[in-house]
Formats: sequence, structure tokens, C-alpha cells
Amino acid sequence: MSALATHSGRRRMLVAAVGLVAAGWLPTAQAQSAWPRRAVKIVVGFPGGSSPDLLARLLAEPLAQALGQPVVVENRVGAGGNIAAAQVSRATDDHTIGLMINGN
Repeated sequence: MSALATHSGRRRMLVAAVGLVAAGWLPTAQAQSAWPRRAVKIVVGFPGGSSPDLLARLLAEPLAQALGQPVVVENRVGAGGNIAAAQVSRATDDHTIGLMINGN
């Protein structure tokens, strides 16, 4: 697979994700429950500037607007994303989510 085809696939995935936010999917979910009651944290298992980090930061602002709460992106680098995954799995605050995609 060429680099151009890979880049095009990532762009389509990003556009689809942003489309869900823009289409009003999240405000509908918000109307059904009181969540979130405070800032939401997106934990990314890769360094700043990586494609997962850029995707999280691109989605953070529309999510914050849709949810009515701040959305914070936190990078927990190491072990191929496993450190971040462990942090998300141990979170007890119900406001920590993970975004860990890198590669095909």
C-alpha cells in the first residue's frame, strides 16, 4: 500500500469522526444523561505531534462545544500505548476516555 493511499484512508476516517460530531450525535447523547459533569480527559498513548495526538486535539474542541465541558488531551507515552490504556482502564472518574490508534 502506498503512503498516499494510507494518508487518504486516515483522512477519510478523520472526516467521518468529525462528521459524527458535526451531525449532532454527541448533543443527542448529552440530552439523554447528565454526563459529563466536569472536564473530560482524552488519554493518548503516543507523543505530541503523532497522528493519534493530532486526531485527539482536532476532536477536542468540537467535543467540548457539544458536551458543554472542557476536553483535555493528555499524552501518556510508552509501551506502544499500553501505559495510556492501563491509565484509562484504571480510571474511576467516569470522565477519562482513551484514543489509541496508530498504524493500519
